[in-house]
Amino acid sequence: MKAIFDTVSRSCSKTVTNSYSTSFSLATKMLAPSIRQDIYNIYGFVRFADEIVDSFHDYDKELLFKDFEADLYKSLNQRISLNPILNAFQETVHRYDIEPQLYKAFMDSMRLDLHKSEYLSVEEYRQYIYGSADVVGLMCLKVFVKGDQAKYEELKSSAMSLGSAFQKVNFLRDLKADYEDLSRSYFPNVDLSELDEVNKQQIVAEIEEDFSKGLSGIAHLPVEAKFGVYTAYIYYRKLLQKLKNVPSLEIKNCRVRVPNYQKAGLLAKSYISYRLNLI
Repeated sequence: MKAIFDTVSRSCSKTVTNSYSTSFSLATKMLAPSIRQDIYNIYGFVRFADEIVDSFHDYDKELLFKDFEADLYKSLNQRISLNPILNAFQETVHRYDIEPQLYKAFMDSMRLDLHKSEYLSVEEYRQYIYGSADVVGLMCLKVFVKGDQAKYEELKSSAMSLGSAFQKVNFLRDLKADYEDLSRSYFPNVDLSELDEVNKQQIVAEIEEDFSKGLSGIAHLPVEAKFGVYTAYIYYRKLLQKLKNVPSLEIKNCRVRVPNYQKAGLLAKSYISYRLNLI
Protein backbone atom coordinates (compact mmCIF):
# COMPACT_ATOMS: atom_id res chain seq x y z
CA MET A 1 0.00 0.00 0.00
CA LYS A 2 1.26 3.49 -0.80
CA ALA A 3 0.53 4.61 2.75
CA ILE A 4 3.30 2.34 3.99
CA PHE A 5 5.69 3.65 1.34
CA ASP A 6 4.83 7.23 2.30
CA THR A 7 5.58 6.42 5.94
CA VAL A 8 8.92 4.92 4.95
CA SER A 9 9.66 8.00 2.80
CA ARG A 10 9.01 10.35 5.71
CA SER A 11 11.22 8.23 7.95
CA CYS A 12 14.03 8.50 5.40
CA SER A 13 13.81 12.30 5.41
CA LYS A 14 13.95 12.34 9.19
CA THR A 15 16.95 9.99 9.15
CA VAL A 16 18.75 12.23 6.65
CA THR A 17 18.19 15.25 8.90
CA ASN A 18 19.36 13.47 12.03
CA SER A 19 22.40 11.99 10.26
CA TYR A 20 23.68 15.09 8.49
CA SER A 21 23.00 17.94 10.91
CA THR A 22 22.76 17.63 14.68
CA SER A 23 22.04 21.35 15.04
CA PHE A 24 19.23 21.50 12.46
CA SER A 25 17.87 18.24 13.82
CA LEU A 26 17.78 19.68 17.34
CA ALA A 27 16.01 22.83 16.17
CA THR A 28 13.48 20.80 14.17
CA LYS A 29 12.66 18.73 17.25
CA MET A 30 11.61 21.99 18.92
CA LEU A 31 8.90 22.58 16.30
CA ALA A 32 5.35 21.43 16.93
CA PRO A 33 4.70 17.83 15.81
CA SER A 34 2.10 19.09 13.35
CA ILE A 35 4.78 20.73 11.16
CA ARG A 36 7.95 18.86 12.13
CA GLN A 37 7.78 16.15 9.47
CA ASP A 38 7.36 18.62 6.62
CA ILE A 39 10.56 20.40 7.67
CA TYR A 40 12.33 17.03 7.65
CA ASN A 41 10.98 16.53 4.12
CA ILE A 42 12.36 19.87 2.95
CA TYR A 43 15.72 19.28 4.57
CA GLY A 44 16.05 15.81 3.05
CA PHE A 45 15.52 17.26 -0.42
CA VAL A 46 18.00 20.13 -0.08
CA ARG A 47 20.56 17.89 1.63
CA PHE A 48 20.57 15.33 -1.16
CA ALA A 49 20.99 17.98 -3.87
CA ASP A 50 23.79 19.60 -1.90
CA GLU A 51 25.56 16.28 -1.35
CA ILE A 52 25.64 15.60 -5.08
CA VAL A 53 27.55 18.80 -5.85
CA ASP A 54 29.72 18.83 -2.73
CA SER A 55 30.62 15.23 -1.93
CA PHE A 56 30.36 12.70 -4.73
CA HIS A 57 33.76 13.45 -6.28
CA ASP A 58 34.36 9.89 -7.52
CA TYR A 59 31.21 9.94 -9.64
CA ASP A 60 29.81 11.93 -12.55
CA LYS A 61 28.23 14.66 -10.46
CA GLU A 62 26.71 16.43 -13.44
CA LEU A 63 24.91 13.26 -14.51
CA LEU A 64 23.77 12.52 -10.95
CA PHE A 65 22.44 16.05 -10.62
CA LYS A 66 20.66 15.88 -13.97
CA ASP A 67 18.98 12.59 -12.99
CA PHE A 68 18.01 13.94 -9.57
CA GLU A 69 16.47 17.05 -11.12
CA ALA A 70 14.53 14.98 -13.66
CA ASP A 71 13.26 12.74 -10.86
CA LEU A 72 12.26 15.82 -8.86
CA TYR A 73 9.95 17.12 -11.57
CA LYS A 74 8.57 13.66 -12.28
CA SER A 75 7.71 13.27 -8.61
CA LEU A 76 5.93 16.62 -8.57
CA ASN A 77 3.94 15.80 -11.71
CA GLN A 78 3.08 12.22 -10.75
CA ARG A 79 2.79 12.79 -6.97
CA ILE A 80 5.04 9.81 -6.31
CA SER A 81 8.69 8.86 -6.61
CA LEU A 82 10.59 5.67 -5.95
CA ASN A 83 13.24 7.95 -4.45
CA PRO A 84 11.79 8.19 -0.92
CA ILE A 85 13.35 11.61 -0.27
CA LEU A 86 11.65 13.08 -3.34
CA ASN A 87 8.43 11.23 -2.53
CA ALA A 88 8.35 12.92 0.88
CA PHE A 89 9.28 16.31 -0.56
CA GLN A 90 6.58 16.31 -3.22
CA GLU A 91 4.05 15.54 -0.51
CA THR A 92 5.06 18.72 1.35
CA VAL A 93 5.14 20.80 -1.83
CA HIS A 94 1.57 19.84 -2.68
CA ARG A 95 0.29 20.12 0.88
CA TYR A 96 1.45 23.72 1.28
CA ASP A 97 1.31 24.82 -2.36
CA ILE A 98 5.02 25.71 -2.44
CA GLU A 99 5.66 27.76 -5.57
CA PRO A 100 7.82 26.16 -8.30
CA GLN A 101 10.08 29.22 -8.45
CA LEU A 102 11.35 28.42 -4.95
CA TYR A 103 12.65 24.93 -5.56
CA LYS A 104 13.71 25.86 -9.11
CA ALA A 105 15.85 28.70 -7.75
CA PHE A 106 17.38 26.27 -5.28
CA MET A 107 18.28 23.80 -8.01
CA ASP A 108 19.75 26.63 -10.11
CA SER A 109 22.13 27.59 -7.29
CA MET A 110 23.11 23.98 -6.69
CA ARG A 111 23.83 23.57 -10.40
CA LEU A 112 26.25 26.51 -10.21
CA ASP A 113 28.31 24.57 -7.67
CA LEU A 114 29.09 21.98 -10.31
CA HIS A 115 31.30 24.41 -12.23
CA LYS A 116 31.38 27.92 -10.82
CA SER A 117 34.21 28.56 -8.36
CA GLU A 118 34.19 32.33 -7.85
CA TYR A 119 31.54 34.99 -7.31
CA LEU A 120 33.14 38.19 -8.48
CA SER A 121 30.19 40.57 -8.16
CA VAL A 122 27.78 41.36 -5.35
CA GLU A 123 24.88 40.56 -7.67
CA GLU A 124 26.19 37.04 -8.39
CA TYR A 125 26.78 36.50 -4.69
CA ARG A 126 23.29 37.64 -3.72
CA GLN A 127 21.67 35.57 -6.44
CA TYR A 128 23.49 32.45 -5.28
CA ILE A 129 22.48 33.01 -1.65
CA TYR A 130 18.90 33.63 -2.69
CA GLY A 131 18.74 30.26 -4.42
CA SER A 132 20.80 28.26 -1.96
CA ALA A 133 19.43 29.66 1.31
CA ASP A 134 16.71 32.31 1.10
CA VAL A 135 14.29 30.07 -0.78
CA VAL A 136 14.85 27.27 1.73
CA GLY A 137 13.73 29.69 4.43
CA LEU A 138 10.70 30.57 2.30
CA MET A 139 9.77 26.92 1.77
CA CYS A 140 9.93 26.39 5.52
CA LEU A 141 7.88 29.56 6.06
CA LYS A 142 5.17 28.11 3.82
CA VAL A 143 4.92 25.24 6.30
CA PHE A 144 5.07 27.46 9.36
CA VAL A 145 2.13 29.67 8.31
CA LYS A 146 0.04 26.71 7.09
CA GLY A 147 -1.34 28.40 4.00
CA ASP A 148 -1.91 31.85 5.50
CA GLN A 149 -0.73 33.89 2.50
CA ALA A 150 -1.06 37.24 4.30
CA LYS A 151 1.18 35.98 7.10
CA TYR A 152 3.61 34.58 4.55
CA GLU A 153 3.93 37.95 2.80
CA GLU A 154 4.38 39.69 6.16
CA LEU A 155 7.25 37.42 7.21
CA LYS A 156 8.81 36.76 3.80
CA SER A 157 11.58 39.37 4.04
CA SER A 158 12.70 38.33 7.53
CA ALA A 159 12.69 34.63 6.55
CA MET A 160 15.00 35.43 3.64
CA SER A 161 17.30 37.44 5.90
CA LEU A 162 17.53 34.58 8.36
CA GLY A 163 18.28 32.14 5.55
CA SER A 164 21.01 34.48 4.30
CA ALA A 165 22.52 34.78 7.77
CA PHE A 166 22.67 31.02 8.24
CA GLN A 167 24.27 30.53 4.83
CA LYS A 168 26.88 33.25 5.32
CA VAL A 169 27.84 31.81 8.70
CA ASN A 170 28.30 28.47 6.95
CA PHE A 171 30.48 30.16 4.31
CA LEU A 172 32.67 31.72 6.99
CA ARG A 173 32.90 28.51 9.02
CA ASP A 174 33.64 26.33 5.98
CA LEU A 175 36.28 28.54 4.35
CA LYS A 176 38.88 25.78 4.48
CA ALA A 177 36.70 23.10 2.87
CA ASP A 178 35.21 25.45 0.28
CA TYR A 179 38.46 27.15 -0.70
CA GLU A 180 41.02 24.36 -0.42
CA ASP A 181 38.96 21.24 -1.13
CA LEU A 182 36.30 22.56 -3.54
CA SER A 183 38.18 25.61 -4.92
CA ARG A 184 35.20 27.85 -4.23
CA SER A 185 35.14 31.47 -3.16
CA TYR A 186 31.68 32.88 -2.43
CA PHE A 187 32.53 36.28 -0.92
CA PRO A 188 33.08 38.84 -3.72
CA ASN A 189 36.14 41.09 -3.70
CA VAL A 190 37.76 39.10 -0.89
CA ASP A 191 41.13 37.33 -1.23
CA LEU A 192 40.56 34.21 0.84
CA SER A 193 44.23 33.23 0.58
CA GLU A 194 44.99 36.26 2.77
CA LEU A 195 41.74 37.10 4.52
CA ASP A 196 42.41 40.19 6.62
CA GLU A 197 40.59 41.47 9.68
CA VAL A 198 38.94 44.35 7.80
CA ASN A 199 37.29 42.02 5.28
CA LYS A 200 36.34 39.57 8.00
CA GLN A 201 34.66 42.29 10.06
CA GLN A 202 32.76 43.52 7.00
CA ILE A 203 31.43 39.99 6.45
CA VAL A 204 30.51 39.68 10.14
CA ALA A 205 28.70 43.04 10.10
CA GLU A 206 26.72 41.94 7.04
CA ILE A 207 25.69 38.73 8.81
CA GLU A 208 24.72 40.58 11.99
CA GLU A 209 22.46 42.87 9.94
CA ASP A 210 20.78 39.80 8.44
CA PHE A 211 20.34 38.30 11.90
CA SER A 212 18.73 41.50 13.17
CA LYS A 213 16.19 41.48 10.33
CA GLY A 214 15.56 37.78 10.83
CA LEU A 215 14.95 38.10 14.57
CA SER A 216 12.22 40.69 14.00
CA GLY A 217 10.30 38.07 12.02
CA ILE A 218 10.79 35.24 14.51
CA ALA A 219 8.80 37.23 17.06
CA HIS A 220 5.77 37.09 14.76
CA LEU A 221 5.94 33.43 13.77
CA PRO A 222 3.04 31.11 14.67
CA VAL A 223 3.51 29.45 18.05
CA GLU A 224 4.11 26.05 16.41
CA ALA A 225 7.29 27.34 14.77
CA LYS A 226 8.64 30.10 17.00
CA PHE A 227 10.65 28.05 19.51
CA GLY A 228 12.29 25.84 16.89
CA VAL A 229 13.34 28.73 14.65
CA TYR A 230 14.56 30.73 17.64
CA THR A 231 16.66 27.74 18.72
CA ALA A 232 18.35 27.68 15.30
CA TYR A 233 18.86 31.46 15.50
CA ILE A 234 20.53 31.22 18.92
CA TYR A 235 22.80 28.41 17.77
CA TYR A 236 23.98 30.27 14.67
CA ARG A 237 24.50 33.50 16.62
CA LYS A 238 26.76 31.56 18.97
CA LEU A 239 28.66 30.13 16.01
CA LEU A 240 29.13 33.63 14.60
CA GLN A 241 30.41 34.85 17.96
CA LYS A 242 33.01 32.09 17.99
CA LEU A 243 34.06 32.98 14.44
CA LYS A 244 34.46 36.62 15.45
CA ASN A 245 36.97 35.55 18.07
CA VAL A 246 39.13 33.59 15.62
CA PRO A 247 41.90 35.66 13.94
CA SER A 248 41.13 36.19 10.25
CA LEU A 249 44.19 34.30 9.03
CA GLU A 250 43.27 31.30 11.21
CA ILE A 251 39.66 30.86 10.11
CA LYS A 252 40.52 28.80 7.06
CA ASN A 253 42.84 26.56 9.11
CA CYS A 254 40.16 25.28 11.44
CA ARG A 255 36.46 24.46 11.50
CA VAL A 256 34.74 26.26 14.36
CA ARG A 257 31.90 24.36 16.00
CA VAL A 258 29.61 24.61 19.01
CA PRO A 259 30.19 21.64 21.36
CA ASN A 260 27.20 19.56 22.42
CA TYR A 261 27.32 20.80 26.02
CA GLN A 262 27.05 24.39 24.76
CA LYS A 263 24.19 23.43 22.47
CA ALA A 264 22.35 22.07 25.53
CA GLY A 265 22.91 25.37 27.32
CA LEU A 266 21.70 27.34 24.31
CA LEU A 267 18.59 25.18 24.14
CA ALA A 268 17.82 25.91 27.79
CA LYS A 269 18.37 29.63 27.22
CA SER A 270 16.09 29.56 24.17
CA TYR A 271 13.35 27.80 26.12
CA ILE A 272 13.46 30.32 28.95
CA SER A 273 13.25 33.24 26.52
CA TYR A 274 10.38 31.51 24.74
CA ARG A 275 8.41 30.78 27.90
CA LEU A 276 8.89 34.32 29.21
CA ASN A 277 7.80 35.81 25.86
CA LEU A 278 11.18 37.51 25.49
CA ILE A 279 11.52 36.67 21.79
